Amino acid sequence: RSTDYGTTYEKLNDKVGLKTILSYLYVCPTNKRKIMLLTDPEVESSLLISSDEGATYQKYRLNFYIHSLLFHPKKEDWILAYSQDQKLFSSVEFGRRWLLLHEGVAPNRFYWSMMGSGREPDLVHLEAKTVDGHSQYITCKMQNCSEATRNKPFPGYIDHNSLIVQDDYVFVQLTSGGRPRYYVSYRRNAFTQMKLPKYSLPKDMHVISTDENQVFAAVQEWNQNDTYNLYISDTRGVYFTLALENVKSSQGLEGNVMIDLYEVAGIKGMFLANKKINNQVKTFITYNKGRDWSLLQAPDTDLRGNPIHCLLPYCSLHLHLKVSENPYTSGNIASRDTAPSIIVASGNVGAELSDNNISMFVSSDAGNTWRQIFEEEHSVLYLDQGGVLVAMKHTSLPIRHLWLSFDEGRSWSKYSFTSLPLFVDGVLGEPGEETLIMTVFGHFSHRSEWQLVKIDYKSIFDRRCAEEDYRPWQLHSQGEACIMGAKRIYRKRKSDKKCMQGKYAGGMTSEPCVCTEADFDCDYGYERHSNGQCLPAFWYNPSSLSKDCSLGQSYLNSTGYRKVVSNNCTDGVRERYTAKPQQCPGKAPQGLRIITADGKLTAEQGHNVTFLVQLEEGDLQRSLIQVDFGDGIAVSYANLSSTEDGIKHIFQNVGIFRVTVLVENSLGSDNAVLYLHVTCPLEHVHLSLPFVTTKNKEVNATALLWPSQVGTLTYVWWFGNNTEPLITLEGSITFTFSVEGMNTITLQVLAGNTILQDTKTIAVYEHFQSLRLSFSPNLDDYNPDIPEWRRDISRVVKRALVEAIGVSSKHILVAVQPGLPTSAELFILPYQDATGETKRTAADLEQISGTLIQKLNQNLVHFELKPGVRILVYASHLTAAPLVDLTPSHSGSAMLMLLSVVFVGLAVFVIYKFKRKIPGLNIYAQMQNEKDQEMVSPVSQRESIPNVPQSDLMSPEQLVDEKLEVQPIG
Repeated sequence: RSTDYGTTYEKLNDKVGLKTILSYLYVCPTNKRKIMLLTDPEVESSLLISSDEGATYQKYRLNFYIHSLLFHPKKEDWILAYSQDQKLFSSVEFGRRWLLLHEGVAPNRFYWSMMGSGREPDLVHLEAKTVDGHSQYITCKMQNCSEATRNKPFPGYIDHNSLIVQDDYVFVQLTSGGRPRYYVSYRRNAFTQMKLPKYSLPKDMHVISTDENQVFAAVQEWNQNDTYNLYISDTRGVYFTLALENVKSSQGLEGNVMIDLYEVAGIKGMFLANKKINNQVKTFITYNKGRDWSLLQAPDTDLRGNPIHCLLPYCSLHLHLKVSENPYTSGNIASRDTAPSIIVASGNVGAELSDNNISMFVSSDAGNTWRQIFEEEHSVLYLDQGGVLVAMKHTSLPIRHLWLSFDEGRSWSKYSFTSLPLFVDGVLGEPGEETLIMTVFGHFSHRSEWQLVKIDYKSIFDRRCAEEDYRPWQLHSQGEACIMGAKRIYRKRKSDKKCMQGKYAGGMTSEPCVCTEADFDCDYGYERHSNGQCLPAFWYNPSSLSKDCSLGQSYLNSTGYRKVVSNNCTDGVRERYTAKPQQCPGKAPQGLRIITADGKLTAEQGHNVTFLVQLEEGDLQRSLIQVDFGDGIAVSYANLSSTEDGIKHIFQNVGIFRVTVLVENSLGSDNAVLYLHVTCPLEHVHLSLPFVTTKNKEVNATALLWPSQVGTLTYVWWFGNNTEPLITLEGSITFTFSVEGMNTITLQVLAGNTILQDTKTIAVYEHFQSLRLSFSPNLDDYNPDIPEWRRDISRVVKRALVEAIGVSSKHILVAVQPGLPTSAELFILPYQDATGETKRTAADLEQISGTLIQKLNQNLVHFELKPGVRILVYASHLTAAPLVDLTPSHSGSAMLMLLSVVFVGLAVFVIYKFKRKIPGLNIYAQMQNEKDQEMVSPVSQRESIPNVPQSDLMSPEQLVDEKLEVQPIG
């Protein structure tokens, strides 16, 4: 710590703790005596607080880790602390005690509420996440931010990381339908959507400045990639007009967007910008906040006095406009409030901005003329209000000299500041540009310690400046003295006077000018043509200004011009160009629209839906508004006041509702319609398919949903390896398979933003055998009736069957059925092995079936469920599925078949009474459609099958008319 401008330093290690590791230092902006040090969070979480400019410290432990601090702009003890886990804390005791304000706060999206009036100084603005991940704009008191005391100034959610609170303005962004929409609140009033030209269609927006009750914004439009357009607003920040097109942009080190725009310090309304024209970047300057732009005049001569032949507009001076975020290094351009008119920048002369042949230039008349001062890049420091300019070369090599100028950069003197060459890391003027002391930070070698070199220029001056050492200087733009409606005269030190200025005391006088056309910009919806006139854009209807107007009231009818904000001109053409109040005309309603507040055409059952009624022409306040929600409920409103916040309604049922609105007055009427899709969340999808089917037979696939009524759905069906799906609005389809083997079907159901899917596998063969299996009754005691259990038991039963008859597992498919008593379906399938041998014939399958039935009848198929619990597998009775054809043309055959089935059933019953066993029933048929498929297939089945019970009965569509074969009872 140094108290003599860096002449001597006192070591403070013992004051803060010898083992303390510090990570950051803060100085209170409203009281420089108060200092706060943060410890390294990886070691400990503590604060070190000093109230005597860092002479002594008190240590306070924290129960959270500080990521950043925000000091109050007026109250020196009020601080906001943002933690590493996204919590926001407040302190009214300069960090000695902390109170948790809110959790889930977005980084760098918390602000103090400070406007010109200074009301509510303890109000905090923040962007926080809700439980479901949305972002909200919240305000609350710094000492009381409970749920009951929080306010939500913007209705609904906002986009992540979009809240900006700056001066009198609050900005938020809300994306709807893929388009971002920007909203502004002026002086904390209700939010209004920001109006850009209709077809700008912004992709991105950055607020650059909110000075002087006006918003300067950079907007990237739909057809831009590396450029932005500059827009400037009216006082409320609502209506924006174009200031400059295609301003160059670039990516910062942290991914942030850098706009090549520079606001010159000390002169209001003056900006420099790099504009891209036909793939060339050129530097432009404005003195009236973007109303007029011009190229920079190149110097007449170079550093050696040689003439520079550079003719506008083909050749001009171009500047690099990046500023440094590091206080110890300078950027490409610099200006100071205490040194108006002096601008120092790096750049080049030519047709476009280049990264080669960069030189240093200075202007001492606010950008009207420029001089080359160095042929290489230098860091330039302002001392004594710009009375002294210090330049140090930008180089990776060590240096020992610097350059001084006492005449605003017209001449430079070389000085040595160190005996040994120094690698310069940074330069700092402290405590500001009003002093004549600077400190150079550096090191003699890459292994040496830091060196601090103090340079005091006071000895150069022998006196302080007197009044006669100054001269008046008038701000102008290429000779035009009236800028922003006033003549501004500054007090500057004469260039031949070598005296010390000391503390800056201002020194600018202003005199208003008579208003001319140059003091007016085009109003919103108007564009400047080649003749200088502001005429309506093709998309703009000037009469639309009266659309929000009520009969008997008045509105401001635009002349197509508006005075540049902060322009101080008087009289002249002011009256001609100023908007005139006019009486609101009576109009029949026209251009009626009804929309939802969030811009969506979907809503959730049982939730509030807010409808907004908009009218292009006419007076809603003096009209009758009738709204029919299409669900049997209708409402009427006699004036606008009832619908300012929207019309709210809750739909109790799912469906598509035709919402109509009728607006009528004595002059006419208009109506509008909106079709709203009301849904409820889809929770579960199950694809219902048969396990096995025969080749070239129609198969029915059905989607089973929970809940069953969820509104409008889209079904996407994927078959096998097909790259194109089948898309339907119905949850059931029929199809056939012409190739044998295992086929996978995936169903995706789209319900709003939700997509659920289920996948099933179906075996397709020309012929197969099937048999219903039953089990020892004790298996029911262990059956939880869930899909996972059924799949495991299916696998165990399959293994037992394969071991019993000694055939390949590829021939066997087992599916345990839902419900009690426990049963299963056994399928015997043809299979072609890897050697390419012919697959089994129908006779082969009958032989395998007969062997299986024999083993089952002999109780030779069993498995052990757990130690001591043995389960026998039996051939069950005849399947309950009626295998008949129900078509009218076969009614006689169907009756005969049904009688046959009844006869066989009676025979089975009689035989059962005599304890006889029945061999299986061979069916060359499509098996019944199960709601819950669990099977062990010939190929690995990886899908997870939900637990949806299935009836054993088949629908008529699933019935088949295959031949029924009954083998003799042996």
